[in-house]
Amino acid sequence: MGEVRAKKALGQHFLVDLNIARKICDALSGGTAEAPAPVLEVGCGMGVLTQFLLRRSDIVVWGAEIDAESVDYLRAHYPEFTPRLMAGDFLRMELRALFPDGVRVIGNFPYNISSQIFFKVLEHRDLVPECVGMIQREVAERIACPPGSKEYGILSVLLQAWYDIEYLFTVGEKVFNPPPKVKSAVIRLRRNGVVRLACDERLFVRVVKASFGQRRKMLRNSLRAAFGDFGGAEHPFFSQRAEQLSVADFVALTQWVEQRIGG
Repeated sequence: MGEVRAKKALGQHFLVDLNIARKICDALSGGTAEAPAPVLEVGCGMGVLTQFLLRRSDIVVWGAEIDAESVDYLRAHYPEFTPRLMAGDFLRMELRALFPDGVRVIGNFPYNISSQIFFKVLEHRDLVPECVGMIQREVAERIACPPGSKEYGILSVLLQAWYDIEYLFTVGEKVFNPPPKVKSAVIRLRRNGVVRLACDERLFVRVVKASFGQRRKMLRNSLRAAFGDFGGAEHPFFSQRAEQLSVADFVALTQWVEQRIGG
């Protein structure tokens, strides 16, 4: 069959530069030839990245592809990949059932769901030791940026709590068909040594989301809106804005909130 038509509704921009595809593939660590690591490619498209992944002996590549036309194309052009190509939505896949021993995630991620992909990785952080993705540059900067930057936000804090994040390289618009209106970037997430945060992890997520809910306001206002007035108690961070706090600061703040609201 011929070329797959890119579908705007699926956020598809097919990578056509083989050198970029090779660099993305090389950015992912693997296992060994004797014990290859399972890898899931999200959004295989026409297999530009897939072909390089399939050449590696230290990984076993699986694919998640929602577009039926792309699935047909991949089955025709990469028959050896067909048994491990799953037609469906990655965001709905039961990763624990499919990959009980863990899986690395890689892909030229559709822009319209890239944040959701990272939230799913975060949900399965005990299963996903590494994730390499090409995404919109703005989102990559947001995920990788340190505290104090105006891009720093909810996704930055939550991912940085559990992963070491590297902004690898920027990618121009012309290496895609059709070209997107923005630049792209490749980032790599590798699980850090944190097994558990030193606070209630569900409350940590609530505190982070509440803190950035009104990001122009001081934390005093954002947190009181979400949790009440804490009996009039004040925290030293209350006069700061959310973007100024590190992951460790948010852990400390969560411990304080937990003492005041009883969990």
